[in-house]
Amino acid sequence: MRLNGEIEEEEEVEVVEEKKLVVVAETYSIGVGLVKPQPVHKLNVGYALTSKKKNSFLQPKFLALARNKGIFFVPIDLNRPLLDQGPFDVVLHKLLGKDWCEVIEDYRQKHPEVTVLDPPDAIQHLYNRQSMLQHVADLNLPDCHGKVGVPRQLVVTKDPSSIPYEVTKAGLKLPLVAKPLLVDGSSKSHELFLVYDQFSLAELEPPLVLQEFVNHGGILFKVYIVGETIKVVRRFSLPNLSKRELAKVAGVYPFPRVSSCLASADDADLDPSIAEHPPRPLLEKLVRELRRRLGLRLFNIDMIREHGTRDIFYVIDINYFPGYGKMPDYEHIFTDFLLSLVQSKYKNRPAT
Repeated sequence: MRLNGEIEEEEEVEVVEEKKLVVVAETYSIGVGLVKPQPVHKLNVGYALTSKKKNSFLQPKFLALARNKGIFFVPIDLNRPLLDQGPFDVVLHKLLGKDWCEVIEDYRQKHPEVTVLDPPDAIQHLYNRQSMLQHVADLNLPDCHGKVGVPRQLVVTKDPSSIPYEVTKAGLKLPLVAKPLLVDGSSKSHELFLVYDQFSLAELEPPLVLQEFVNHGGILFKVYIVGETIKVVRRFSLPNLSKRELAKVAGVYPFPRVSSCLASADDADLDPSIAEHPPRPLLEKLVRELRRRLGLRLFNIDMIREHGTRDIFYVIDINYFPGYGKMPDYEHIFTDFLLSLVQSKYKNRPAT
């Protein structure tokens, strides 16, 4: 049975050995200068990824480091029953479709000893931009290191001619960012538009989410989460819009995906008030709450700081299993995370 986002059969993968233990050389002293190899548990990670995701994530440097740490990535054959494959210690997946969700959920129920990253029912929350950000809106974080919220937004599912009225009724201020309501993995679901005037709203195609544009100094913070680890990367974003500029512009304009932009702002010479990362304690509380509410361990948050403030932040998007290949030092972060899963499993195993 072929599923959406199928894996090509000709993919090159690491050959999986039959032994359950591998030996990784770690030098330490015994007596006088003796070196003894340390046996570690071999970790089999079954993966079901689209070709694009596989190429960006399973890079040669990452695979080599993983292999040296006893981690082996094994492709899941979508033409065979998942229950007949393995054994796996971890299953890593990012495929869409009802068929795949049923397959992976059935596998989870019958193999509770295997860590599935992540549960399909939890991932579903991020495929709808309304439910995605509702978790952030419902948070009540202590206001000690800053405030986190979501921009005012409106979900539109009816015909385009009703949008101007709905926007006026909701009291939203222009310009507005228009995003497709559903995230289905297609390039179209990531198309974003900036709407400058009331009349142009009728040109949009529902279902969509309309979000007030917040001036943020042209900088976006991509907050990557891998288990307990948090990594923040600055990216260039849309520049501030002044009232004078808004008075001169009308229409609907597409703008590029920030996640696809290669221009990192980490080394740019920026005003410290714009470039400063969100406070670490605030991020830790935010991520801890979202991890608990979402039930996910692999995701990222797109955050902005309201221009002219130091401690007012907005979450504008959340993505499951983002482009970790663009995250600095992702090879070490991700392999350490996978190893921690196994260590935790053996630590919690009842003594025999």
